[in-house]
Amino acid sequence: MHDETLSVHAGNAVDPGTGAIRRPLVMANSYALPADPSELDWSDFSTPLYTRNGGANQGWLEEKLALLETAGERGDVDAVALASGVAAIHALFFTFLRTGDHVVCSDVTYVATRRLLTELLPAKYGITATLVDSSDPEAVRAAIRPTTRLVHVETPANPTTRITDVEAVAAVAHEAGALLSVDATFATPVLQRPLALGADLVVHSLTKYINGHGDAMGGAVIGDRSLTDRIRADAQVDVGGVISPFHAWLIMRGAVTLPLRMRQHCASAQVLAEGLAADPRVAYVAYPGLPSHPQHALAARTMTGFGGMLAFAVRGDSDAQNRFVAALRVITSAVSLGHDESLIVHVAGDGERARSLPEEFRRWGHLRFSVGLEHPDDLVADLDQALTATLGPR
Repeated sequence: MHDETLSVHAGNAVDPGTGAIRRPLVMANSYALPADPSELDWSDFSTPLYTRNGGANQGWLEEKLALLETAGERGDVDAVALASGVAAIHALFFTFLRTGDHVVCSDVTYVATRRLLTELLPAKYGITATLVDSSDPEAVRAAIRPTTRLVHVETPANPTTRITDVEAVAAVAHEAGALLSVDATFATPVLQRPLALGADLVVHSLTKYINGHGDAMGGAVIGDRSLTDRIRADAQVDVGGVISPFHAWLIMRGAVTLPLRMRQHCASAQVLAEGLAADPRVAYVAYPGLPSHPQHALAARTMTGFGGMLAFAVRGDSDAQNRFVAALRVITSAVSLGHDESLIVHVAGDGERARSLPEEFRRWGHLRFSVGLEHPDDLVADLDQALTATLGPR
């Protein structure tokens, strides 16, 4: 089926209790036990028992996510929905890594992922990580050790929009006997399906594009059931980072329009990236849809769209970046991404994490721009008036 059809129908059915044609919100902690519960495994997640083990809304959302990630050909693919995107990343690492294990990870990645791998897991569990430019498969290969159990990449990467060749890195990881996990939050299943390119597991922050409305938090890990069952047993049931029924219901609702929203996000981001790249008041623009992007050809070959995220900076110091953001009238200064409204956040170029970013990010800092669903002409006008207020007319 097409994405639009899957987004509407996957995970949904007529409610047998009421006849409603939409799955209800089930705000229950517990489910009815059988007459004789003495043989029950209290950690079992295959039978409705206790919402920490898995609730109704969570299950319906997981069905939708697994079908979206596989274009309707679910097979043995399953999803585990958790409380946030970071909960999903933690669940992945917690489940598949042990003391002494080694991870190869993208050197440009979400800050919580980086901290887990470089600070928390080494200090608490003796797990080590090597951060590399994952857009270079040979750099990934060179970082592999006998103890490497997992290769984790983020593509497009946050915040640089760097693209990794998932198929090539999957070959490297599997040759070494390691799993490959891909954080595809920026892409969503609409723009790229890493499982079809050889990844073992895919991570999404459901808080972002899949929900799309900026009103719920969640995360998911998707892959073969033999792997997701381990995550569910270890990180969901016994750690307890489960998604709430209400947030699962909200994300289920938001996902219905995902393909339509992504189409508009991509189209508007392309217009804005091209306009900013042509403006002499702008220092640089990083967007996979621009021919100047280092992995433009790879993105065009492996993705069905270039996404709604871009990074840029105005020509000026950190104070100029802040004055530019303060002058915006339509675009909102806030963290997160993938919302209906456009969001922008200024990050200076002198932090510890910046050492892994491209030279222009370190020199100018960057403005991470999540292009929303407003009319692109209004966004163009807002950017222009803010640039004029900050740096004068072009």
